[in-house]
Amino acid sequence: MSDQANTPPTGSHRGPLERPTRAVQRGIDTAFWWSVRLLVIAFALAGLFWLLGKGWSLVLPLLLGVLLSAILWPLAQVLRTVLPRSLAAILALLLLIVAVLGIFAALIPNVAGQATQISDSAIAGLNTLQTYVSGPPLNLGDTQINNLIDRGVAELQANAQNIAGGVIAGASSVGSGVVTTLLVLVLSFFCLADGDRLLPWSRRWLDERSHTHAVALGSRIWSAVRGYVLSQAAVALVDAVFIGIGLWILDVPLALPLAVLIFFAAFIPIVGAVASGAIAILIALVTLGWVQALIVLGIVLLVQQLEGNVLQPLLVGKSLALHPVVVIGSVTLGGTVFGITGAFLAVPVAAIVTVVLRYVHHQLVPDEPENPNVHEETNKRRRRVRSPETDATSGPPAADGGTAPTS
Repeated sequence: MSDQANTPPTGSHRGPLERPTRAVQRGIDTAFWWSVRLLVIAFALAGLFWLLGKGWSLVLPLLLGVLLSAILWPLAQVLRTVLPRSLAAILALLLLIVAVLGIFAALIPNVAGQATQISDSAIAGLNTLQTYVSGPPLNLGDTQINNLIDRGVAELQANAQNIAGGVIAGASSVGSGVVTTLLVLVLSFFCLADGDRLLPWSRRWLDERSHTHAVALGSRIWSAVRGYVLSQAAVALVDAVFIGIGLWILDVPLALPLAVLIFFAAFIPIVGAVASGAIAILIALVTLGWVQALIVLGIVLLVQQLEGNVLQPLLVGKSLALHPVVVIGSVTLGGTVFGITGAFLAVPVAAIVTVVLRYVHHQLVPDEPENPNVHEETNKRRRRVRSPETDATSGPPAADGGTAPTS
């Protein structure tokens, strides 16, 4: 009887109901403050991009210098065993310059020797196209074709001033590129010679706690940059070798220069592989025909599938642990804001930002792993590999699902 008296009636509530107007007002307040936060973040990002644009002439050589130092660091370390730091850095840079000049010196005769073949094939392709459009179903006569050509020439003459301005701008870009290259070499020299002294040197200017965080972040960022450069170089080499062999077997002109182009373009994830593959397919179409072009398309797609499904997750994915959406978004944003250079630097910059965010989150929440992907892979390996002590002390499984004691 007492239980029935203490039981609340059906449909009753444990607390007072919130008034509908109050609930709507609370929702509007929450949306307002989140909108303010998002606007502040958007203005901060816009200001950051504005500052980067103003100081791009210094930021770009610095980033390229760090990437170049990451490539040459193992060689410089080997040379340090027999040479002083400065001489080892200079020799590493000289060897790189000699290698690049040697590659271009070997490619120039190849390009010059086959340029005539490509131009003749292009002219023949244009003649074939003209014959096609002259017949059914287009039935464009010679007069109409000539009118189209004359219209194109007139457009070029009308925009001659703009074209000349573009040529002048291109010449100034070449001069700016020379200055940027010199700055990159100078900064790379200092990174190779004294890069490992920067973090210990910061102890003079930071307290113990700040110095500890600076050393931890610096080592993580350097490991991420080196991992990206070396793994992406391995992926680019595989792309260039396999696609280059396919082009050579099909006797596509400029097979060696195209392989070198594919190697360098592969450092721009996703976009570079598509652009360089399209150039190879276009040259095969112009010079050999659509059958060989389709075969080249198949080779490019096959190699890119190998890269995307095997090499990228195995090498780049494990070194950076970035989701493909992050990679695509960073490449798109970098290319939109800073052009081809931004697309090239987008992934390493995204990796650096990710490393910093993961480290900060781990410091705020120490119980959670700093890199969940690496933590999960480590746990999987531990589950697969059993220790000898466990195997020795564990007996055969008992009937109840446990482990039977050993005698």
